[in-house]
Amino acid sequence: MPDAAAPHVWKFFRTGGLDQVLIETGADLLNLKHLDQKLWVALSSPVKGLELDDKTLALIDGDGDGRIRVPELLAAIAWAAARVKDAGALLGGDTGLPLAAINDSTAEGKILLSSARQILASLGNKDAALITVADAADTAKIFTANALNGDGVVPPEATEDADAQALIKDIIACLGGTADRTGSIGVTSEQVDRFFVELGAYIAWVEQSGTKDIAILGEATDAACSALRAVRAKVDDFFARCRLAAFDARAIAALNRSETEYLAIAAKDLKITSEEVADFPLASIAAFRPLPLRDGVNPAWAAALGTLHRAVVTPVLGADKILLTEAEWTGLNASFAAYETWLGGKAGSAVEQLGLPRAKELIAGKGRAALTELLARDKALEPEFKAISDVERLTRYHRDLRTLLHNFVNFADFYSRDRWAVFQAGTLYLDNRSTELCIRVDAPNPLAAMSKAYIAYCTCTRAAGATMNIAACFTQGDSDYLFVGRHGIFYDRAGRDWDVVITHIVENPISIRQAFWSPYKKFLRMIEEQVAKRAAAADASATGKLAAAAEKTAHADKSPKPAEPPKKVDVGTVAAIGVVVTGAISALTLILGYVFQLKSWQYPLVILGLILVISTPSMIIAWLKLRQRTLGPILEGNGWAVNGRVKINIPFGAALTDVAKLPAGARRSIEDPYEDKAAARKRRRFLALLGLVLLAAIAIRWDHQRRGRYFWQPVPQSETATPPTPPTPNPETPKS
Repeated sequence: MPDAAAPHVWKFFRTGGLDQVLIETGADLLNLKHLDQKLWVALSSPVKGLELDDKTLALIDGDGDGRIRVPELLAAIAWAAARVKDAGALLGGDTGLPLAAINDSTAEGKILLSSARQILASLGNKDAALITVADAADTAKIFTANALNGDGVVPPEATEDADAQALIKDIIACLGGTADRTGSIGVTSEQVDRFFVELGAYIAWVEQSGTKDIAILGEATDAACSALRAVRAKVDDFFARCRLAAFDARAIAALNRSETEYLAIAAKDLKITSEEVADFPLASIAAFRPLPLRDGVNPAWAAALGTLHRAVVTPVLGADKILLTEAEWTGLNASFAAYETWLGGKAGSAVEQLGLPRAKELIAGKGRAALTELLARDKALEPEFKAISDVERLTRYHRDLRTLLHNFVNFADFYSRDRWAVFQAGTLYLDNRSTELCIRVDAPNPLAAMSKAYIAYCTCTRAAGATMNIAACFTQGDSDYLFVGRHGIFYDRAGRDWDVVITHIVENPISIRQAFWSPYKKFLRMIEEQVAKRAAAADASATGKLAAAAEKTAHADKSPKPAEPPKKVDVGTVAAIGVVVTGAISALTLILGYVFQLKSWQYPLVILGLILVISTPSMIIAWLKLRQRTLGPILEGNGWAVNGRVKINIPFGAALTDVAKLPAGARRSIEDPYEDKAAARKRRRFLALLGLVLLAAIAIRWDHQRRGRYFWQPVPQSETATPPTPPTPNPETPKS
């Protein structure tokens, strides 16, 4: 709620029929939180698809949902206003933030100012009076100039201590490293602690094997255990089958696999590794039979049994031992049981590659203390270097907040003729026109028709394979040659050109002039369509007659069918035709009678009246729709929530779309070497004939006025009768 003690006085301006709040002072900016949101033109906008720095918009988008809402914009204003001396400085839209504008009366402001100066010093501009977004965003150059940059990661090059450098490299080799702000690979305090825990566990584990004397073959014990584990399951299976054969001899055939299984394998091309028999027993099954280690073994397991003989049997039982009984097999497993148990509890495997001597050296050395000190120094620099990101954020807000506010709280940039709105993607050139109202969209929006604007959805492509979709609004001219598939050129805000093709059209009136001529154009199109249909029907009829004649000629040798008797003319039809012709002549005579009774000055009025009768309905419909033309439904396709009725009236629409016209002072020649001379002569003859008809009509009208009748009308009887002669006086009559 506004402060009742000192309410803020708002100023509004009216553009395009919409009242919008004016933001021109720091007080206006700070009091936006008190402005009724019903007076905001927009309530949310997308982060992508706008002609504004995506990183700035992402910083304002606090919850990261890809949309900027009113609370997030107010939070950004509050954050930036608290770090500058005058909030009005955020409305300048300048690329550089003056250091003097930073509020150094607060702890945050002091750290921010110090970080800004450190950035400029790192870039070699320590005496600069202002800092730009480009300066603050060049973090690689800023952090490279400092060995420690407060990110909690210490690379080897951050110290000259040889022991610390070697320790960092060992940690990276064993546990992997972490990239710091410059991209260098280093270690964190957590990685250091984990590394030394692993070292202690590894040393204890290795020393445990020596105290219990469980490595019976010394260094070869590990390889022997591996050879033993590789065949243990199959050897146990072999002796189990032999015990079953000793129990019942009838099971021997089944235990050795059936002959049909061998036949199925023999029908294939056997591989040299004999994988097809890997599931078969190690050797032929017999009661109490020892396991052969060389001859008569399953080819799929011959190599593994050879390794067992070489790594386990030979060191323990001797090289001559080539048959292994079940008791001897059990004894071998028992001999290595302790070592296998020790292997199962292996610890510190992450640092095993260093070896026991190096592990003990690192535990006893001073490298850890030096590395811990480096990490502590880096931690102490964290607030100062963290403020570097705040410097970049403030410079971005200082540059971009003004633009966002004038495309969110109000749409001043959209209605301005010297600025573009952030949702205007560029200029489309197509059909002798250019339109600036082009908006990036994902796809045609079903609600777009509610805008009452003529919209052409276009796909834009570049040679590199980049694509985007735009909604282009045509607000001047006509739509005669705008159709799906039409190509054009689109120039984006960066000046890059894109190939354009229309993929979808939302039909609405473009102008009053188009609506005026629309009925006549429709009438001409209807005539053309009817002529085309009649021509097609005549062509089809002629083709049918030719086909019938050809068929008749081809079958001329066959007996001809009796000719059909000619159809008689229906008397009723003739009478009906006569009535129609008579009625048409009577109607034409009546119409001509009314026309020729008009006075000369009335003819233009009649023609004008006919034109108005024909064109006025479509013009009224177009005028009503053009008055309702609004931007909101179009922006809905780009993710906006438009609160105000952003109208596009006729004068503003004419400013958004330019129609091709010759430059001022240009000279034009009307001589066309490729003009159709015959058509031009016909046109001149038609105009001459039309002129003669008009002259004849005028002459007939003049004659009518002179005679009091038309020349084809009969002379009244009163005019043709002989005037009566006066009576002859009778001489015999006496005079009085």
